[in-house]
Amino acid sequence: MRKTILILFLTNLFISSAWSAEGMINVKSAHSVAVTADRLEKILKSKGMTVFTRIDHAAGAQKAGKTLEPTELVIFGNPKVGTPLMQCSHSIAIDLPQKALIWQDKAGKVWFSYNDPAYLKLRHGTEGCDAVLSKVTGALGNFAAKATAAE
Repeated sequence: MRKTILILFLTNLFISSAWSAEGMINVKSAHSVAVTADRLEKILKSKGMTVFTRIDHAAGAQKAGKTLEPTELVIFGNPKVGTPLMQCSHSIAIDLPQKALIWQDKAGKVWFSYNDPAYLKLRHGTEGCDAVLSKVTGALGNFAAKATAAE
């Protein structure tokens, strides 16, 4: 009985904190959109990544006279990682540099979403880059975990 309760608890914890749909991985954040994006940007820069831009979609919506829950897109990368992926499959360049979408849903929960590298491999028929894709998978997971974790 205890084992069953533990399994149900862990399953619920996993489902509530990370889920994947249509090639995206979504991790629940313990912070606001702005704080999560700030934390991500700091983490990326500390790892030598280039942060190309940060887009505030809610601010754009406001300029158009519309409303949108807080939504920010952080675009970042590193040519030492991206170039080998493009050498394996040139079309993967459409999905590079990497992007992290940090957004608040209608219930007020904040999510950190990013493209699943396994999905990108399938989408682009990428062969011969498993080591690089594995490295990207680990790095993105670490960035998401650190940006979204409670102190």
